Amino acid sequence: MTDQKLPTDPTLDEIRAALAPLIARNAAFDGWSYAAVDSAAVELEIEPDVAALAFNGNAMRMVDAWIDSIDQELARRLTASRLNALKIRDRITILLATRLEIMNPDREALRRAMAIMAMPQNIVRGTKVGWRSADRMWRMAGDTASDFNHYTKRATLSAVYGSTISVFVNDESPDFIDTRAFLDRRIENVMQFEKVKAQARARKEYAPSLSRFIGRLRYPA
Repeated sequence: MTDQKLPTDPTLDEIRAALAPLIARNAAFDGWSYAAVDSAAVELEIEPDVAALAFNGNAMRMVDAWIDSIDQELARRLTASRLNALKIRDRITILLATRLEIMNPDREALRRAMAIMAMPQNIVRGTKVGWRSADRMWRMAGDTASDFNHYTKRATLSAVYGSTISVFVNDESPDFIDTRAFLDRRIENVMQFEKVKAQARARKEYAPSLSRFIGRLRYPA
């Protein structure tokens, strides 16, 4: 992952963004803790007290910043021109596969992050973080839906991403073959679901309307 460079007079948000990938590297050994923040601060030559203030010892805040940095790296790697040349299924597949590649060096940190997000006090925020990533991926894929379909797409992708991550963190197969096969199966499920939804909308569009029928009886053309 490309480490973010700090401007001359950084804000706390900019400090969090720059530290997040480095904290993840250290979290594999130190957990999502002050120790991981201190190590990242030393590497970036940031005052430890300032780095500590950026996260205030909140592990979920550290995880949130890291996942946000993954979203940003994903956008850097997969430009609109590259994605637009692909079919929608291939766009979603490459988005998720590339995301796994970005997280691969920090799988132990990811495993610990999942445990933190599963804590009762973090479930709501963890769900919002996952939704944010799903929304960003759909937008990168070119989705512009603003109706109910907007929400179902993101809910479905969140579920696919979450289940794939659960396989990924424990996958010891060469080049993550098992995870890639699992991902392919889940994406096929999503495409079938989208197909069924499209067919249902088409049937609804051409279904007889009782209100229109009554209206015509009352107000004939």
